[in-house]
Amino acid sequence: MNRKQRIMLIRILISAAMVIALSFIPVTGLPRFVLYMLSYLIVGYDILRKAIKGIIRGQVFDECFLMATATVGAIALAIYERSGDYTEAVAVMLFYQIGELFQSYAVGKSRKNITELMDIRPDYANVEVNGTLEKVDPDDVGIGTIIIVQPGEKVPIDGVVIEGDSSLNTSALTGESLPREIHQGDEIISGSINMTGLLKVRTTKEFGDSTVSKILDLVENASSRKSKSEDFISKFARIYTPAVCLSALALAILPPVVSMIMGGSAGWEVWIYRALTFLVISCPCALVISIPLSFFAGIGGASNAGILIKGSNYLETLSKTKIVVFDKTGTLTQGVFEVNAIHHGTIDDERIIEYAALAESASSHPISRSLQKAYGKAIDRSRVSHIEEISGNGVKAIVDGHEIACGNDKLMHLLGIEPIMCHSIGTIIHVAIDGIYSGHIVISDVVKPHSAEAIQSLRKIGIRKAVMLTGDAKKVAESVAEKLGIDTVYSELLPADKVDKVEELIASKSDDEKLVFVGDGINDAPVLGRADIGIAMGAMGSDAAIEAADVVLMDDDPLKIPKAIKISQKCLRIVYENIVFAIGVKLICLALGALGIANMWLAIFADVGVMIIAVLNAIRALYVKSL
Repeated sequence: MNRKQRIMLIRILISAAMVIALSFIPVTGLPRFVLYMLSYLIVGYDILRKAIKGIIRGQVFDECFLMATATVGAIALAIYERSGDYTEAVAVMLFYQIGELFQSYAVGKSRKNITELMDIRPDYANVEVNGTLEKVDPDDVGIGTIIIVQPGEKVPIDGVVIEGDSSLNTSALTGESLPREIHQGDEIISGSINMTGLLKVRTTKEFGDSTVSKILDLVENASSRKSKSEDFISKFARIYTPAVCLSALALAILPPVVSMIMGGSAGWEVWIYRALTFLVISCPCALVISIPLSFFAGIGGASNAGILIKGSNYLETLSKTKIVVFDKTGTLTQGVFEVNAIHHGTIDDERIIEYAALAESASSHPISRSLQKAYGKAIDRSRVSHIEEISGNGVKAIVDGHEIACGNDKLMHLLGIEPIMCHSIGTIIHVAIDGIYSGHIVISDVVKPHSAEAIQSLRKIGIRKAVMLTGDAKKVAESVAEKLGIDTVYSELLPADKVDKVEELIASKSDDEKLVFVGDGINDAPVLGRADIGIAMGAMGSDAAIEAADVVLMDDDPLKIPKAIKISQKCLRIVYENIVFAIGVKLICLALGALGIANMWLAIFADVGVMIIAVLNAIRALYVKSL
């Protein structure tokens, strides 16, 4: 509980104690009025001040205005009737402030998850200067600087480990409790905590472009993107509040006037009391507070689970997902390729691998890296020239004076070379030297351990179709799809083809169904942007992932995909529960208040009680571990 909340609690306790004491102490007349007013002002002076400011600014119809009008009216009515009973007026303000305190505590609790995430922001970076370590502002560290990360310190900036081995605590980033082992040559991202060994890191980004800055910016801006439900509540409150104020005014004036015209007693006190009760009941606090709080709690709970959702509008859209489209490499498979075999070689295997690795040396694609790994020697780029990448097909280059073509069967046909087809499952890299077919290399990827389980989980939560898009060969794609239980697979696609397929799938679905595309966020940015929701997974080091995707998973576990959807479904379920409950109770109590059946105490329940129940329900969106 913060200082402001503690002060409010003290005010509530003092005011409550005074009201209780006055019910036992035989004080009458002016002293009784003064003591009650003192109790009233202690607990409600800020509400009165806000109401007056709202009237001055022309922003009249809000909950402060309703509370001020109802309570001041109840006091005026008690003075007029000379009853000396000001308890109801003070109680209304007292319980309203209890509700506000409760709501403030709930928001603070849901904000705690976001605050914990903000703790990943580093305070300094260690830079070695003349043999001593100096703590400098991370913003002042340039690309290529050698920084030292000692045990227990946060990694301040993205980089590559050039010396040392350690374990990293990435729980603040990924939601996973298991440490991650890191060694020399490994990439390291900011925001994680070095647990054991000392690390020397060469920075690869400036602090403003590093992972931690991107994450913090994403989370800080999440609340600015409102959902349709939040927009509805805002518009509803703008129409609803003046409508009930006018209704209360009509309730206070019209029945007495009509009664007087008909020759009866006006009964002004009765109808004014009903109108004041009507005002207290009508306060839209439960909706105005609980709906944004539900989304805020949902985003906070998701971030704590390693799922960053850019706004409540994306959270709402995600809950309506019916079609999930996957990229294959790095999404459903590990993206760790290994050379398994070389077939039909017209020269020795080592030379085929050597030529292929040198020809692919300018590429950072996983296939290229696997060839370079299989070659096992340092790449001498002076041996390579005239590298020409042919999108979606492969590469041509001059290596040691020979023209090397390295790619799929489409590339061979494009060059007028007849490839020998392979019956092995895997990615087939055909190699031609000086226009003569020289054999092919079989490279295999490995399916992630949780991919099949993730597909099954998606079906259990109502996903009707799972689709896989890949640039890989048809045989390989179909083999992976069969293992995982994918409904439809499209293979041998160029990046533009993936966008076309997503367009077709979007056109084939109904308007209330949403399509999610899941990719690694590097090569799939166009598709991530075109889908109803783009999810980038395991790519927190990628600027493209954070920029293009609507949801970013902090690790590469496919099980986070159904979890993200379940979080959104739970959050929206809570939102709808609160809307139905709050409006339903309000309408019933408003009718009872207008008929004189409901008194001010029931009005307090209809306002504060409903708000507390709705806020309690909203807090449930924070708890996502069991999903």
